[in-house]
Amino acid sequence: MRSPRRSYQLCGFATLTALAGCGDDGGASASASDGTTAPTTVPTQPTSGPTDATSEPTASGSSSGSASASESVGGPTDTTDGSTGTSSTSGVIEGTGTGTSTTGDPGTSTGDTGTTDAIKFDMPLAMDVGVPPDSCKVVDDMDAIGDCTDKAPPDSFEPEVQWTFTGPAGFNQCIVMPLVANLTDDNGDGEIDLCDIPDVVLVAGPGGGDTPPSRLYVLDGATGTPHFYAQEQVQFGGTPALGDIDGDGIAEIVALGTNSTLVAFEHDGTLKWKSATPVMGWQSSAIGLADVDEDGDVEIFVSNQLYDHMGNQVWTAGAPLIYSATMAANLDGQPGLEILNGAAAFHSNGAPYFDAGSNGDWIHPQVANFDADPQPEVLLAKSSQITLHQHDGAMIWSFTPNGQFDLNRPINVHDFDGDQKAEFGASAPSFYGVYRADHTPLWEAMVMDPSGQAGGTAFDFIGGGKAQAIYADEFTVWVFDENGQPLMSTPHLSGTIIEYPVVADIDNDGSSEIVVVSNNLLHGNLPVPFTAQAVKDIEDRWVQGRRIWNQHTYHVTNMVRLA
Repeated sequence: MRSPRRSYQLCGFATLTALAGCGDDGGASASASDGTTAPTTVPTQPTSGPTDATSEPTASGSSSGSASASESVGGPTDTTDGSTGTSSTSGVIEGTGTGTSTTGDPGTSTGDTGTTDAIKFDMPLAMDVGVPPDSCKVVDDMDAIGDCTDKAPPDSFEPEVQWTFTGPAGFNQCIVMPLVANLTDDNGDGEIDLCDIPDVVLVAGPGGGDTPPSRLYVLDGATGTPHFYAQEQVQFGGTPALGDIDGDGIAEIVALGTNSTLVAFEHDGTLKWKSATPVMGWQSSAIGLADVDEDGDVEIFVSNQLYDHMGNQVWTAGAPLIYSATMAANLDGQPGLEILNGAAAFHSNGAPYFDAGSNGDWIHPQVANFDADPQPEVLLAKSSQITLHQHDGAMIWSFTPNGQFDLNRPINVHDFDGDQKAEFGASAPSFYGVYRADHTPLWEAMVMDPSGQAGGTAFDFIGGGKAQAIYADEFTVWVFDENGQPLMSTPHLSGTIIEYPVVADIDNDGSSEIVVVSNNLLHGNLPVPFTAQAVKDIEDRWVQGRRIWNQHTYHVTNMVRLA
C-alpha cells in the first residue's frame, strides 16, 4: 500500500512544528463553563460592482495582472458601503471580499483565464486501498492529499491576487496567521467534507496593541467572502487552533479569549465553552492541539499549561511565556508526547524532561531529524543565538548568524536544495536565511523586520524537489528560490509578532495558494492595505497542497484529516 506520509514528503509542504491529533484525556482538575452564544451570520449577496484592483504581486520584475471584481456582503436590511466595509447595526456581516468567486455548481470554479475546471480532490482517483472510496470522504489512515508526483512547468511562477478581505472599521487588521479547514457545508448536501470549499479562519481587530477584543471570522476560501463571525470576541494577538476536539468528525476552533481564558467554538461559530482556569502566558501566544498522552483524546496546550478537550486544566509546568508557540513531539521514544515551551521540555504528565537554558524571555522550539540517527533533534531560536540539541537536550552546536540579535522567531524546516536532507529557515531583523544541518548557510536575503518575531514557511510550488521559502516582513511578502533570489514580492504591512504566511489549496482547484495578513501595528500613520489576501498562480499551475493548516505548530506528517 502506498505510504501517505511519503506522499506528503513528495508534495513538499512546510514542516513548521508540532503534532496535531484528535481526542482528549478526560481527567480534568478544574471545571469549565458551557456557552451558547451564536455567531453573527446572514445569507450573503453582492451589493456593489467592480472596483479598482489592489496592488498586484510582482514576479520576475513584472506585474502579473489585475484583481477580480469587488463584493461587499450583507442581507436584505444591510446598508453596507463596499468601499469602507462599514454596515448598519442590524447584526449583518461586515467586510469586503474581492477576487475570483465561484459561479453555479460549487464543484466548479472559474479563474481569471476564463477556463473552468472541476474540483481536484486531495486524493488520487484510483488508490491502492481496495474498493474505490467515496471521493468526498477521507478513508483509512490516508492524509487527504492527491498525486504529489505532478510537476508544474519550470517557469510556472506568475502570482496574482485571488482575493482580498478588508473588515469594517475596528475589525480591519490582523496580526496572527490565517488557518484553513473545512467548516461549512458549501454544496448543501448536509455534510461537511472534501466536496466543500475550504474555509479561512481569521482574527480581525482594531490593532493598536496585541490584546484588543477582536472578531473570529470564517471566510470562504475561494472568494474571501465572510460566512460569519463569532459573537464571542477573542484576543487580537492570540493564534487559534482548529481540530476535532469532541469526536464529531468536524473541526472546532479554540482561541484565546479577551479575559485570559481559553474559548472554544463549534464549527459554526457558536460558543462551546470557556476555561475556568486562566492562561498565564496569554499575550500573543499560539494554541496547539495534539493527543499528548496518546489515549485517543485531544489535549490543548498553550504556553506552560495543558488542558483537556473541555477546557479543564490538566497540569501546569515551567514558566509562563508570552509570544510563545508551544509544541508537542515524541522526543524520548516512549509513549506520550513531550511538550516544548521555550527551551524546556516536559513529559506528557508534566514531569520535567530537560531544560536547555534561557537566552532571553522568548524562545521558539522546532523539532526535526537533522542527522542519520533515528531520534529527533531540537532546534531553539533564542535572542542572540540559534542552538541545536539532541532529543534529550544535550547541546550539539550554537551559532549567531551575521552577529545579529533578536533571533527568537519561529523556525521552519524543509528540503530547500533537493538533497533529501532537512535544512532550516530562520529570520532576523534584517535578513532571512536558509541553513544546512551544520548551520552553514545555503543563502541569506535582505528583509525588513526590526520590530517583531515573524516566521517563515516553505513550499515546493513547482514540484521540482526544492522548496521555495516564503517570508512576510513588515512591508513585503517574499518568495525566494533555492538561491535566495526573489520569485515574488507582494506589498503588505505588519508590526509582526509570531505570524507567518500559509500555503494551502483554499479553493479546491488542485493548485496551492498563499494567504497573508496585514495590520499597521507600529506603523499607525500608514493605511492598512487589507485584512487578509490570497495569492495564486495566474494559471493555477502551482502543485497541489493540503486543504488544511490547523495551527501555528503545524506539521504535515502528523496531521490527519477526518472530514
